[in-house]
Amino acid sequence: MILVTGATGILGRVIVLELLKRGKAVRATKRKSSDLEEVRNSFKFYTDNPDEFFSKIEWTEVNFDDLESLQNALKGVEEVYHCAAKVSFHPGSRKEMYETNIVGTKNLLYACENSSVKKFCFVSSVAVLDGVNEAGKLDESSDFNSKLDHSAYAKSKHFAEMEVWRASAEGLNTVIVNPGVILGSGNWNSSSGEIFGTFEKYPYTMSGTTSYVDVRDVAKICVDLMEKNIFGERFILISENRKYADIANAVRGKLGKSKAKILSESVLNFGYVLNILFGWLFPKLRMMNKQNLETVTSETVVSNEKIIKKLNFQFIPVSESIDFHVHNYISDKKL
Repeated sequence: MILVTGATGILGRVIVLELLKRGKAVRATKRKSSDLEEVRNSFKFYTDNPDEFFSKIEWTEVNFDDLESLQNALKGVEEVYHCAAKVSFHPGSRKEMYETNIVGTKNLLYACENSSVKKFCFVSSVAVLDGVNEAGKLDESSDFNSKLDHSAYAKSKHFAEMEVWRASAEGLNTVIVNPGVILGSGNWNSSSGEIFGTFEKYPYTMSGTTSYVDVRDVAKICVDLMEKNIFGERFILISENRKYADIANAVRGKLGKSKAKILSESVLNFGYVLNILFGWLFPKLRMMNKQNLETVTSETVVSNEKIIKKLNFQFIPVSESIDFHVHNYISDKKL
């Protein structure tokens, strides 16, 4: 039996489906408020037999603050894919992110002790990595630099990783993956699933560059790493580094919208000043903080060479990924 946490999220659901396609028995965690019908509906984008696969999932409601709840979910489980996380770049979400991402991971790993669990895959983020190699690229040798400013999300993922490395040192077979921005279908109102709706609604974008990867690639790589027993390492998972403007305009073009305008440095600096002066009064202004502005204006290039060499993997080009998921986004909007 395999346990997938965060199975209703944009990535967790596709990992579940990938495992089911490979004939695995899957137990999937959900919250009381989870919309399972939305998950089932999204399976149609990834398989011709969505109902057949969905019916094979054993769903379980888990409280990550309750050790007994976690131990019950792990009964008979030999492998865990830990995708459950709170993703936000709003400072007001700090407490929830720390609780979910750090404490939740710590409790889950504690529950794995003296259990049947033999393998553990943790989904982190490239946001935890700092510094570049001799080629000027961020890679797996990059490490979290505590002297630099980081978003609360990056900090929460870093400290969650520390819990995974601790478990690894104590004998659990663990592997960490660090995806870039995940492009996927469904879950349109949460996490990276919001990308398409945001680009459709707002005709503005940022000047920086970030890395993107298709959810199908992330799911396949996670399962391949576990099946091949590749442990004690981290792997960056990205297809390409692309300008925010390139992605925004590709999405908006397919949605029949005009090109997005790049917000100038002066506009962003003005927003930063407004945040300092009025962020306490207008919560949305708090997004214009130093860490977020540095993120959306940076030109960091991320390397995917390690995973390509390890698995001889070929990523889906970002253009093909956008074509696929925008088509699905449009299809869902018509329903």
